[in-house]
Amino acid sequence: MKTLTLLRHAKSSWEDPVARDFDRPLNAKGQRAAVAVGRHLRSEAMRFDHVVASPAARIVETVEQLEQGYGSELAPAWDRRIYLASASSLLDVIHELPAGAERALLIGHNPGLEDLILMLIPDRAGDALRDSVEEKFPTAALAVMTFEVSDWHAVRADGGTLVRFTRPRDLDPALGPNRD
Repeated sequence: MKTLTLLRHAKSSWEDPVARDFDRPLNAKGQRAAVAVGRHLRSEAMRFDHVVASPAARIVETVEQLEQGYGSELAPAWDRRIYLASASSLLDVIHELPAGAERALLIGHNPGLEDLILMLIPDRAGDALRDSVEEKFPTAALAVMTFEVSDWHAVRADGGTLVRFTRPRDLDPALGPNRD
C-alpha cells in the first residue's frame, strides 16, 4: 500500500510587490498556518519517505515554516513541473516517485491539487471528506490518500481512498477564513 499526502502551500501575500507570481511570499497568517500544520504532522506521527515540492517562493517558505512546527527537516526534491500544474501533470510526478517510498508528501498549488484529489478519489454518495475537498481545498490544507498498489506507477483515477482532510481552521479557528 502507498500513502500520498498532498499539502497546498500556505496563504501568500498579494500585497508584496513582486514581479512574478512565482516569487510571491507567505503572509503572516500563512506563516502561522504552516507552523500549525507542521505541529499537527508531528502530533499525528506522520512520516514521509519522500517529499517533492514546487520551487515557488511561497512553497519554499511553507516548507521552512512547516519544518519549524514539525521539528524535523523534510528535505524536499524541488520539481518545477509542480508549479501551477494540472492534475494530470501532478499524476505524472506521482508515477515517478521512488518505488521504495511508501509514504510520500507532495507540496503544490491549486487548482491542480484539488483536481488531483477529485480525480483519484471515487465520487461516492455520503463521502464527507471528498465532499469537503470538492467544496474547497484551502491554503495549507492536507489531504491523505491511500492506494492499494505496490508501485506508484499503478496509481490511477478513482483508485484511492481519502483517509484524512485537515484544514488550518480545523487546527486553530483563528486560521479560518476572514481571520487575520
